[in-house]
Amino acid sequence: MFTFALLMEIGKINKLTVARTTDFGYYLIDDAGNEVLLPNAYVTDDLNIADDIEVFIYKDSEDRIVATTLKPYVQLEEFAFLQVKEVNTYGAFMDWGLPKDLMVPFAEQTKKMEEGKWYLIFLIKDEQTDRLIGSGKVNKFVYTNDIDVKQGDEVDLLLYKMTELGMNAIVNNIYKGLIFTSDIHKNIQPGDRIKGYVKQVREDGKIDILLEPIGYENSIDKNSGIILSVLKENNGFLDLTDKSFPEDIKHKLGLSKKAFKKGLGNLYKQKIVELNEDGIKLL
Repeated sequence: MFTFALLMEIGKINKLTVARTTDFGYYLIDDAGNEVLLPNAYVTDDLNIADDIEVFIYKDSEDRIVATTLKPYVQLEEFAFLQVKEVNTYGAFMDWGLPKDLMVPFAEQTKKMEEGKWYLIFLIKDEQTDRLIGSGKVNKFVYTNDIDVKQGDEVDLLLYKMTELGMNAIVNNIYKGLIFTSDIHKNIQPGDRIKGYVKQVREDGKIDILLEPIGYENSIDKNSGIILSVLKENNGFLDLTDKSFPEDIKHKLGLSKKAFKKGLGNLYKQKIVELNEDGIKLL
């Protein structure tokens, strides 16, 4: 069995060169001379010798190191929000976009995973077998020291769990963050990958996150805030329009029609809501 140099890494998308063909597919090569098979199932008619191609390297169901042009939902040392397809005596097997499901061994689960449910996992390599596996032990893989983001910075978020406090998120793939319920002004769901903004870095290394730039709240007047709150309480939809009767507006929002139209106009200009014939919808 050959050994991969750092130029070709299992669990990552690699850019390799087509070296030769066989009955089973094309062999790809890196700059150090390491080869890997791209099976015929992933070979296209326009692929030729000496072409460069991006492929994902992993072990197939027969434990062979192979290349695929399929793009997995997660790469090595990254977080992802995945669904369990099956649970057996070895662990949970998750859909990660490849024919061979990703195993999360029981030893890497904080609680027993259930079929059909979604979980946050971190992709690691088993040191004994060199196989890619998932881990649900999130706290092992997040950093709480030497935080290199500061208040106001834009960050990448992977949302993964809603609690009474708010929505938990992975920040820039290495930190833990929280969006407090009071700071959620739009529809968000676990699994969403969105942008956010650092509200503050706490002493415990966790990060409070906003969904809008700092100062955004000041641009939302009182009337707009009332409309937003009611929208949130009604799953992001409110059956009011600028043509609604003043009595209906007063009953549902406690606002005059003039105040309602002013607040609604502010939200619309900032592209926070969508105005439809049957009502208002959070974007």
